[in-house]
Amino acid sequence: MTRFDPYRVGHKFRLADIDPADTPFLKGSGEAQREQLDQLAKELDGLQNLLHAEGKRKVLLVLQGMDTSGKDGTVRWVFSRTSPLGVRVAAFKAPSAEELAHDFLWRCHAVVPRTGELAVWNRSHYEDVLVPVVEGWIDKAEARRRYAQINDFERLLAETGTVVVKCMLHISLGEQRERLQARIDEPDKQWKFSRDDLVVRKKWGLYQRAYEKALAETSTAHAPWFVIPADSKLHRNLMIARLLVKTLRDMKPRAPAPDPTLKGLIVE
Repeated sequence: MTRFDPYRVGHKFRLADIDPADTPFLKGSGEAQREQLDQLAKELDGLQNLLHAEGKRKVLLVLQGMDTSGKDGTVRWVFSRTSPLGVRVAAFKAPSAEELAHDFLWRCHAVVPRTGELAVWNRSHYEDVLVPVVEGWIDKAEARRRYAQINDFERLLAETGTVVVKCMLHISLGEQRERLQARIDEPDKQWKFSRDDLVVRKKWGLYQRAYEKALAETSTAHAPWFVIPADSKLHRNLMIARLLVKTLRDMKPRAPAPDPTLKGLIVE
């Protein structure tokens, strides 16, 4: 068993069983923890370079979570040492008229990672089995069809060389209140605040149930879900950094073998 196993979504999953305030990956002083994160970010950069040099496989990191759970902060800190040439971030907003004219997975295909690339989805195709479910735009039968279509889509990615890692950033209702209040109270953060966040907050229980169902139905061997306790921002970042580093280590990316024709070549 690894330290991640208790947070990997399985068959008997209940979101309420995972405490958003858990900090299993925080060890030592705050300064030591920040140093660990910096070292992990450096290692991630080296591993991504090898993934790019190998040029055969890809990695997709999916980040989902309630408002203020820290999707932007995760990207900022986990990839703080990674070359922007090797990491591509796609942010999923409300679908446009063009996107709504197609199937719900249409917009996803355009931003899947290329060979040798690490892609991060800030929100994702899972928005289409969360918001429509809570708002009642689709019924249970359509939700089940979408879960199956998502599983097929992710299996396609896995079978064509993409390693899929999915993280649900799990925060508490109280922590969200503090973060939303901070956005209101601090003028330089007010641009982050939307009154729609308060509307969604009133449906907290409905969203928790929608997340629990979606995660349970779509956590597979080829594309597992991990619930990341995220009340602590530093813990959130450390846990995801460790999970990504472990994933890439297990992939064992290798640079191409040296070119024997270059031996002895002198640049004049």
